[in-house]
Amino acid sequence: MSSATQSTAAAALAPLASELDAAQLQGSTPNGRGEKPVGGRWYKPRTIIGKTVLWIVAIGFALLFLYPFAWLLAASLKPRQEVFDNSLWPKTFTPQNYVEVWNQLPLLSWIGNSVIIAVLAAGLVAISSSIVAFGFAYFKFPGRTLLFGLVLATMMLPGAVTMVPQYLIWKNLGLIGTWLPLFGMNLFGSAFYIFLQRQFFMGLPRELFEAARLDGASYWKLFTKIAMPLSIPSFIIIFLFEFQASWNNLQAALIYLNAGGVDGFTVPLGISYAMTTFSPTNGGHGDYQYVMVAALIVTLPMLLLFGFGQRYFIEGVATQGRKG
Repeated sequence: MSSATQSTAAAALAPLASELDAAQLQGSTPNGRGEKPVGGRWYKPRTIIGKTVLWIVAIGFALLFLYPFAWLLAASLKPRQEVFDNSLWPKTFTPQNYVEVWNQLPLLSWIGNSVIIAVLAAGLVAISSSIVAFGFAYFKFPGRTLLFGLVLATMMLPGAVTMVPQYLIWKNLGLIGTWLPLFGMNLFGSAFYIFLQRQFFMGLPRELFEAARLDGASYWKLFTKIAMPLSIPSFIIIFLFEFQASWNNLQAALIYLNAGGVDGFTVPLGISYAMTTFSPTNGGHGDYQYVMVAALIVTLPMLLLFGFGQRYFIEGVATQGRKG
């Protein structure tokens, strides 16, 4: 947008901005009758009773969501015979569970395997989906809408439909029992992530790319120097979503890694293995307290990751809101 156009728009909006400021100073809306504007903020209680009810509801929902985590924490600090007593306060504190679990289970290997696989899966799908999304957002060619519709249509296919063909492909390649099937398919992108990034790219001013083209920038430069730096929030969101999906992916690990050694398992498959090993029906002694400790420990990386990415969620939502 040129400077002349910006000046004209600013001059046209100045009277409206002054009217809005005056209305806010008077504690009323622009219509001067104290009515709530259409499309305003959601209802905010002003009385003590209303605020009290709101706080009670909010705290109730917070406790409801925190209860499973509190139960897991309490169970991890109990001895074997008290794990399933449903008490949130252990009768017998057993902090040595957090020391003994490393001797009972190869937990460090499982965490390391999951981190490597999740980073590769998230990185590959974020990059490949962004490249495809930029092509759909920037280039105009015959059949673009139809082709993009076909990409979105793949989201309607249930995972069970493609499970067997994918397994046969990896089997014929001789890669069963390796990590590659757990992240290799991400190299071809994801329909949902392509849609998400395309919507973000569509909100970028096209004048930026046209100016860069006049300066001699290649299409790859447009993507790496303009599109990607401006879409970091959505890129981080995609990375976090796929990292979580890969971190919790038990099904793929059961299919492709179950025949290998225990040290090569991922976190979900390892915890499933621990549940089976400690089960009394399989000759175990019911030492499920170690499973609780392992489940709690492997939850912490995701909490830290989402704590780091929270600001990018907010930036992504704010950026999408400004586009309207």
